[in-house]
Amino acid sequence: MTMNLSDILARNGVVSALKAQDKKQVLQSIAERASKVTEVATHDIYTALLQRERLSSTGLGSGIAIPHVKLAGLTSIVCLFARLSTPVAFESHDEQPVDLVFFLLAPEHAGGDHLKALARISRLVRDPATLEALRSAKDEAALTRVLTSPITSHAA
Repeated sequence: MTMNLSDILARNGVVSALKAQDKKQVLQSIAERASKVTEVATHDIYTALLQRERLSSTGLGSGIAIPHVKLAGLTSIVCLFARLSTPVAFESHDEQPVDLVFFLLAPEHAGGDHLKALARISRLVRDPATLEALRSAKDEAALTRVLTSPITSHAA
């Protein structure tokens, strides 16, 4: 079964112009927003995100990052998305600054579903038309439409 972003995208979890000076500010602002959605403390989310980034950057390249963590206290997988008003350095492998950030929070024991959600986001960001649509969307509603529309596969 394919997981759709519409199944896990948090209500009010899309930010069209997040203002941040650096990676830590990005993680802090999204932790604050995620805390409201999940009722997990901002500090716990932020600390988990920072620890994950210390292992290796979640910057994929091409301006995309997917910070993801498993957290105690979560009952389901939650995805948030932020488009940054100004791209920030994210220690990506291609050294390009990041402007599109997907945040994935999963319950501690969400093995397979966590990987399915990561795979779903990875497929989405490999589509140049989708990236263009995310970068040109006017507001949260337009971003949400792009994020939740089914991927049109060109596979045979």
